[in-house]
Amino acid sequence: MAKEYAKDFSFQELMATAASRELKDHETVFVGVGIPQLGALLAQRTHAPNLTLIYESGVIGTRPARLPLSIGDPTLVSGTYGIFSFYETFSLLLQRGFIDVGFVGGAQVDKFGNINSTVIGDYQKPKVRLPGSGGGCEIAGLAKRIIIITPHEKRRMMEKVDFITSPGFIDGPGGRERFGLNGGPSAVVTTMGVLRFDEKTKEMYLDTYHPGLSIDQVKQNTGWDLKISPNVKETEPPTVKEVEILRKELDPQGIYLKKAVT
Repeated sequence: MAKEYAKDFSFQELMATAASRELKDHETVFVGVGIPQLGALLAQRTHAPNLTLIYESGVIGTRPARLPLSIGDPTLVSGTYGIFSFYETFSLLLQRGFIDVGFVGGAQVDKFGNINSTVIGDYQKPKVRLPGSGGGCEIAGLAKRIIIITPHEKRRMMEKVDFITSPGFIDGPGGRERFGLNGGPSAVVTTMGVLRFDEKTKEMYLDTYHPGLSIDQVKQNTGWDLKISPNVKETEPPTVKEVEILRKELDPQGIYLKKAVT
């Protein structure tokens, strides 16, 4: 049966559906609130019903009755397999290699998928001091693969981040291996497109650009000479069913769907 695509959708809905499509059934996903959460919950309700969701607060296999507002929201206990402590979540699950996918984001992302959420400018005398890693560094370093969610702006999409908080491919081929890290970023979902990483160079390239935008617009909002896939195409729009689930089931109050992506 042919898919029926929605004619009316927002960039938030497009990012959520794009993130959702990166997930596979039976995977274990480390997820946070916002667009990553909407993507994971949407995947559970569509093509990946056996997705296991884990939140940093320690809930394992949750199926929340309503949209959680934070990683400590009591609704996350709904239908969960169990509840771990923060320490147990990171030591018994993440460090032991049980997490297939981790969602991460930050203030800056560079062409090798490194993420900065620590400082803008020099570390010793920063222009802006940011919240820091939280669990981002551990998730980026120990999950089998990570998906980065970020707005697409030249000041955020940089050739080299000011500080590496969470590792991507460090400085290219062999970078992660030098530090004993496996995996790495597999996709970057932005407000302008979906980007992936070249297997040989480990450099980010544009795989799809969102409807209503052009390749030139994406390049103009990127802080380096962004490579373009020879098979680049327009991002697949959300389906009518996906938009309906997002609006009516997951975020009927528009908590994340109606606010700006930041």
